[in-house]
Amino acid sequence: MHETPTKLRGPFAALGRFSFRHRRWVALAWAVLIVVGLVFGTKVFNAAAPSAKAAGSESATGSALLSQYGGGGDSLQALVSGKSPDDAAVKSAVASAEKDLRALPGVSSVSDTRAQNGTSQIVSVQLSDPKALNRAGAVLDGIGPKSGTTVKLGGDQVLQQQVQEQTKSDTETGEMVALPITLVVMVLIFGGFIAAGLPLIGAIGSVAGALLALLGFTQIMPMDTSVLPITTVLGLGLSIDYALLVVNRFREERSKGATIEQAVERTSATAGRTIAFSALTVAVALSGLFVLTSPIFHAVAAAGVSVVVITVLSGLTLVPALLGFAGKKIKPPKQGVRDKGRFAWVVRKVRRRAMLVALGTVALLIAAAAPFFGAHAQSLSTETLPTSFSSRAVADTIAADYPTLQNPDVTVLVKSDPTAAADYAKKISDLPDVKSAAVTQSGGSGSSAWSAVGVHVDGSPQGATAQHVVGELRADRAGLTTYVTGDAASVVDFQHEISTRGPWALGLIVAATFALLFLMTGSVVVPIKALVMNLLSLGAALGVMTLVFQGGWFSGFLGFTPTGGLEAWIPVLVFVFSFGLSMDYEVFLLSRIKELHDEGYSCARSVELGVQRSGRIITSAAALMVIVFLGFSTGKMLDIKEIGLALAVAVLVDATLVRMLLVPATMSMLARVNWWAPPFLRRLHARYGFKEHTVLPPLPVAVLPEQRADVALTPPGARGSDTSGSAAGARDTTDERMALNVR
Repeated sequence: MHETPTKLRGPFAALGRFSFRHRRWVALAWAVLIVVGLVFGTKVFNAAAPSAKAAGSESATGSALLSQYGGGGDSLQALVSGKSPDDAAVKSAVASAEKDLRALPGVSSVSDTRAQNGTSQIVSVQLSDPKALNRAGAVLDGIGPKSGTTVKLGGDQVLQQQVQEQTKSDTETGEMVALPITLVVMVLIFGGFIAAGLPLIGAIGSVAGALLALLGFTQIMPMDTSVLPITTVLGLGLSIDYALLVVNRFREERSKGATIEQAVERTSATAGRTIAFSALTVAVALSGLFVLTSPIFHAVAAAGVSVVVITVLSGLTLVPALLGFAGKKIKPPKQGVRDKGRFAWVVRKVRRRAMLVALGTVALLIAAAAPFFGAHAQSLSTETLPTSFSSRAVADTIAADYPTLQNPDVTVLVKSDPTAAADYAKKISDLPDVKSAAVTQSGGSGSSAWSAVGVHVDGSPQGATAQHVVGELRADRAGLTTYVTGDAASVVDFQHEISTRGPWALGLIVAATFALLFLMTGSVVVPIKALVMNLLSLGAALGVMTLVFQGGWFSGFLGFTPTGGLEAWIPVLVFVFSFGLSMDYEVFLLSRIKELHDEGYSCARSVELGVQRSGRIITSAAALMVIVFLGFSTGKMLDIKEIGLALAVAVLVDATLVRMLLVPATMSMLARVNWWAPPFLRRLHARYGFKEHTVLPPLPVAVLPEQRADVALTPPGARGSDTSGSAAGARDTTDERMALNVR
């Protein structure tokens, strides 16, 4: 009677077995998801739109009321240039177009204005229905052929449409740049196309599922256009990371003599648990955004968490299923799992000068973070848009040649009659930093009367002076009911939201992450140290982002014009994303170190072996993640450039300076203190904690891949007289047990 190998317990091992044994159905389900996602999911780019920041604030309320009263709304502008407005053909074409525009449903008003130099004119169309945009745009475009002029369209709706189109283009470009390069790098890592291709297939599945999830969210909440590439790049990067970890562990198990099914099962029990725990930490970091009030943060949180769930499902089901198909062709490492190498050598060198390495690394990271303390916040404006946008060209021309058409730097909605509003505007004009203030529009009567006061200030429309004026107008409302709005007011309100609710979001993220790491390690020292190190790598990323996008470093190489500030909401997203990704690598590393420590290795030896065994996969995963992020930073949208570069720097710093130098140095200095916890917390961990890793039993019989790669969980006696295989299995099992007992 032959002994049958015992199945590994636990949900992850069971999921791996299921995905392997039902791999055809699993692969078919994911194939359907990929097709549906790529065909229908891309419609999300048309469903999303730029959303208001600082929702519920005074600036957002004032803007909404202006639109409701008719003082705001959607506008369309056409710059007609190339011939004098006095030219007969130009006059005729413009007059005909204005007549046709007034007859269109959804158009509330039409007007035209000549430039100061008399070389061009602007035709302005106020829309009461955004659906009239395309029809009105077609009428305006018709002016050019009839008059021999050049017509460029601009305004709010055109800008929104161009942002949608460019965001989709940038996302596709980022994927086209990143995926081929990542394939080449993974071929170098694994030494073959089959093993390298599996993470890419998993990534495609994750992106397709992410697009469908995002499309679903557009039906229940406003989805900002900028959210799409951000969450897409997150799913792409994480899926490659997770699949890389799974394939690497599969190759390790095969090198020990495991059959394909054994290797999938054991990989799911170990690497599967690791990626699930890692995904949980990333999701927790993203969930902190729900504490904030702006719709863009809620959209990122909801979409990001769903993308993380889809990504980890891909790593836990699709990749194991693909390993079932291609496992025979994936070569295990020729030298097996090595406990000696360059990473162990680095740890030993670091351990000898641990204090010096720790202090030097911390000083370097703090110095890199210093520029961020001088960062200036700004809101989306035409200056941040690509120069190829016609809306940018129209806005620049209006700023230079049409002073009467320029939007005020600050707008004040006054709930009063025009006379009181005019008196208030005169009072505003007397403020030191105000160039002019006047009533621009009025409406209503009696108790429903309203007026809009346009205020022009010295300096930048969103600069410190404009923000100071916003504060003055809100501090003294002259006994009137007013709403101060505009770009500068939006920045002020957004910064107030971050300063008041941001600490609560940060506290939630820190507390939840601490709890998760404590449940994993049973230590209070390791989680605190991990949180501090994450903040250091985050600071370095924000500092570099400030130097590049505010200071203009390498702006020519990256293809953008610096605007003197950072988009106000981007540092928040960079913090959350980089915090989650840093914890991703922390989990990768700690899972190995904790596993070895629980097996009885000394602290020094467990750190050395843990870094050696996980160092290659962490640096490889980081390299691929950096490629993905830099691929997306090649687009034209400035906000996506900022996020892509900042996250690339954060991952690079975290995977090199932090994980390979700072972690070994501090763990070497603290030694046994690393695993300290108060007695009551040790009791709590003993009862409720969970092991992030699984200690695998030795393989009953090792079947070398070159002998019987297709045998799955075969009883030892089923091979007849294959004594050479049995001898090899005995040697491998003995070697493995000896390795586990080396101290």
